[in-house]
Amino acid sequence: MIMLFANKIRRLREDQQLLQRQLAAALEIDTPMYSKIERGDRPAKRTQVVALAKLLSIDETELLTLWLADKVTEVLDDEKELAGKALEIVQKNQKH
Repeated sequence: MIMLFANKIRRLREDQQLLQRQLAAALEIDTPMYSKIERGDRPAKRTQVVALAKLLSIDETELLTLWLADKVTEVLDDEKELAGKALEIVQKNQKH
């Protein structure tokens, strides 16, 4: 499973020499729950993604896009034969 969002926040946190417990406290969750988000074992909430973007000094749209891409990938992962066609339909309907 691809974990674009989880990998990105882990890299940013490590690059900025922040501890998981620091980000967990800022998100008002416990460290084990934050750790699960960073490992990709638990999905982050949209509000948490927005907060992490601010905390990690990254563009909110970039982080939200990675988060959403992971969600789409998870849904389509078991539907490889239909995924491409489904994405085409979604893309076509998003333009309106």
